[in-house]
Amino acid sequence: MARTTLLGDLLGGLLDRRRSALEGRSLEELCAALLSTEGQVSGRKIAAAILSRYAGLPDEGKLAFFTYLNDALDLDAGEVARLAEAYGASGDAADFLALSRAAEPQRQELFRRLNQAEGATARLVAMRADLLALLKTYPALKRTDADLAHLLRSWFNRGFLVLQQISWSTPADVVERIVA
Repeated sequence: MARTTLLGDLLGGLLDRRRSALEGRSLEELCAALLSTEGQVSGRKIAAAILSRYAGLPDEGKLAFFTYLNDALDLDAGEVARLAEAYGASGDAADFLALSRAAEPQRQELFRRLNQAEGATARLVAMRADLLALLKTYPALKRTDADLAHLLRSWFNRGFLVLQQISWSTPADVVERIVA
């Protein structure tokens, strides 16, 4: 029994350290960590931390977050132009892949990785609602909105819809969600 307690204490201590390490970092640092993370488990935790921290931001904090996404995680237009020219000249598959990678802003990958967290899709939809409200005053954020809208359209396309008849045998929780 002592071994179980010792092991539990060790694992609990490691998890507490991981949690406190996330709490001490800025939102931008968490985004950079999520973009660099290869592990699924830590990626989910970081994504959940980012989404939770975002949800607690005041309006000016949300504006700062979207401005960070818009500017710091944008594509490098000069690099894209250089790679497009190289691909145009060569037609090589390697040049095409390099151009494709450079032509996608990092914020798209960030949104994909944020979607790993439990309940993240609904939170990303809510995040877009915040962004749409800001676009009226800050039209430059349209680049970030275009990326988020693109991903949401790909996640919610008709091919993923499943239509089922609602009947007396439909589970109560499904009926309750429809009514709500």
